[in-house]
Amino acid sequence: MTTDFARSRGKVLPFLERIAGAGFTHVHWCQHWDTDRMYSNREIAVISKQLKKCGLKLTDLHGTPGKNTSWGAFDGQKRRAGVALVKNRINMAAELGSDTIIMHVPAEFDRLAARPKAWPCLYKSLDELIPFAAKMKIRIAIENGEFGLIEKLLHDYPADFLGLCYDCGHGNISGSGLEGLEKNKARLISIHLHDNDGKSDLHMPLFTGTVNWPRLGRIIASSSYKKWASLETGMWNSGIKDEKEFLKQAYAAGIKFWKTAVESR
Repeated sequence: MTTDFARSRGKVLPFLERIAGAGFTHVHWCQHWDTDRMYSNREIAVISKQLKKCGLKLTDLHGTPGKNTSWGAFDGQKRRAGVALVKNRINMAAELGSDTIIMHVPAEFDRLAARPKAWPCLYKSLDELIPFAAKMKIRIAIENGEFGLIEKLLHDYPADFLGLCYDCGHGNISGSGLEGLEKNKARLISIHLHDNDGKSDLHMPLFTGTVNWPRLGRIIASSSYKKWASLETGMWNSGIKDEKEFLKQAYAAGIKFWKTAVESR
């Protein structure tokens, strides 16, 4: 089972040690998921040593669309910088032993009127990324937001390059996430498990909100996803003040859900 430590500050080794101590076997790397931060080879090597020291492996890595750059930017220079940022994360994932990075659909698609101009920019970036991703043996998982956009991408690009990352918190807020997942479950390669109230992206522990966990488990069990439970929960909306207790409960909830999902296969 995996967890992430997106809100850690400074050195990550103490967080990794506590995560491993709670029983987790993998981590989802979510640091700098929305910044222009480029990881150096030296930094990646240090992270690799820290993971090995804790007996942890990397399940996947959350790539970044950039803050002042974007892989979907209309401006050519900004778009190329955004592609370089994605390549940096692809390289990092490969060096850390993962086979997947997660990306959001670029913000340029937020405005309906901009989409005719946004599609060619994103497709140009994806076309540039295909050979590099293939060389590094990394697939890109597009995280669910608007399923119509994702389905077009999954239709136009092969499964050995693009897949789906299903974030059940996003799906619960949309109200139709499970329908979208059911339709596209053959392309599922990454999952983000957490709960909320159906209104806000709260990243609460499993079974503390309104996500339909039994149905989600059944869909995942019949999907193309063959890895393990990957949590994206946080303490900030959990009501738990002690980190050790939070990790203990998060691990137990993940095991509970995964056993149910696996047993339904």
